[in-house]
Amino acid sequence: MARTILVAGTASHVGKSTVAAGLCRLLADRGVSVAPFKAQNMSNNARAVPRSTAHAAGDPYGEIGVSQYVQARAAGVAASTDHNPVLLKPRGSGESQLVVDGQAVGHFEAGSYYEDHWETAREAAEAAHDRLAADREMIIAEGAGSIAEINLQHRDLANVETARFADAEIVLVADIERGGVFASLVGTLELMPDDLRGQVRGVIITKFRGDLSLLESGLREFENRTGVDVLGVLPYDDPGLPEEDSLALPAVDERATVGDDDGVDAARTVTVGVPRLPRASNMTDLEPLAAEAGVRVEYLPLSADLGGVDAVVIPGTKNTVDDLLAIQEAGLDDRLRTFDGPVVGLCGGYQMLGERIHRADIEGTDLPEGTSTLSGLGLLPVETTFSEDKRVVEATLDLDGVGPFAGAEGPVDGYEIHMGDTESTAPVGTPFARDGESTAALGACRGDVVGCYLHGLFENGGLRDAFLRSVYDTAGRRRPERAGADASPYDRAAALVADHCAVDWLESDG
Repeated sequence: MARTILVAGTASHVGKSTVAAGLCRLLADRGVSVAPFKAQNMSNNARAVPRSTAHAAGDPYGEIGVSQYVQARAAGVAASTDHNPVLLKPRGSGESQLVVDGQAVGHFEAGSYYEDHWETAREAAEAAHDRLAADREMIIAEGAGSIAEINLQHRDLANVETARFADAEIVLVADIERGGVFASLVGTLELMPDDLRGQVRGVIITKFRGDLSLLESGLREFENRTGVDVLGVLPYDDPGLPEEDSLALPAVDERATVGDDDGVDAARTVTVGVPRLPRASNMTDLEPLAAEAGVRVEYLPLSADLGGVDAVVIPGTKNTVDDLLAIQEAGLDDRLRTFDGPVVGLCGGYQMLGERIHRADIEGTDLPEGTSTLSGLGLLPVETTFSEDKRVVEATLDLDGVGPFAGAEGPVDGYEIHMGDTESTAPVGTPFARDGESTAALGACRGDVVGCYLHGLFENGGLRDAFLRSVYDTAGRRRPERAGADASPYDRAAALVADHCAVDWLESDG
């Protein structure tokens, strides 16, 4: 069986995903057969991947959290549902969709999940870990939130239960930028279950800025007090890995910009506006745009005007109906209808662009009682009908680019995760085709407005370039030259760990 290392944290968003991805790439580069694992994830940023061979008789594809997809790529292995066997996708009103072994089980409030489904989820997680461990030398498991939540430890699947059923060595990660890093580390060690305290291999401090010598006395005092080694202190650095969840997003009522336009003249910079949907999902779709020189991605409160925005991308959502209602209540629908620039709708955003949504009560939680049909934004002559069925699949479509994608053609790769089927109500451009068939079920375009179901769309370089050409042309600006290829985010994460952490212990027997 494989040796398992659990990257646990003192809190959420302390850098566990970066450390885990860095360890996966570092070990893979050293010739170690390694795989990522997260027993239970809570995120609306998901990827469609093949299901484990243990479930080959069922649907071929399932969902996992985006971080485990990224970590699998860092490890050089094909992602599968075994890498994240339990996924909770929040949908509002205190409910989450439960996904086990890649397949949606239902929508449950927290109490119902823990009372009626947690034991089944635990069994699925342990079985998935054992399948991975049978084929690999090492497993890099990522925890969730804090390992020291004393009110949850009896049902903490991602941290406590993983550490137990995998007999994992534990590396604690703490974020110094938040302040009180030593108190959080000592408090976490104090509140951990007694049987796991001896499994702690060391701690890693992340997001440090400044002179490391000023921290040295604190590091030594911590080691003397606890008997736990400080394995390393990572400087504040973003290797560019996709964000796991919505913690990295601005609040719904805040306007915030991401993207690196350093050194790019303002006259050669464009802004892509993204409405900050309350239930936004798969926001990693926007990251390839934000990584382009001269491109700013600006998250907009639904009440914001579109002045200064050169294009709009309406992202995916865990609840198309309720987020459409929020857009209409804020008056953003009227501003979008008069917006003079490219508009792209992805998945739920595509559904919103249409004229109507039928059987909206299947998904909506805020609909007036008895409402079944909801008017859309009316920017595309399509309509969507919801059903209980959910489509989860990796996909390669043929693109014949028109509208904002004009000039791009050929295969584009991505994945679909959605409920609802879309069809046209009038003649409309259909730029995407599967097996030679091009219909609005895949996507539609009219003028400068285009929508489709393919997540990961902007990861395709040719399509991304075509879209940005359209944005720059509409804005009347000239796109800056692109710099040469940089190291991958996985390599940068590995270097961050290797350059600032003791890693010899990885080659020991534990």
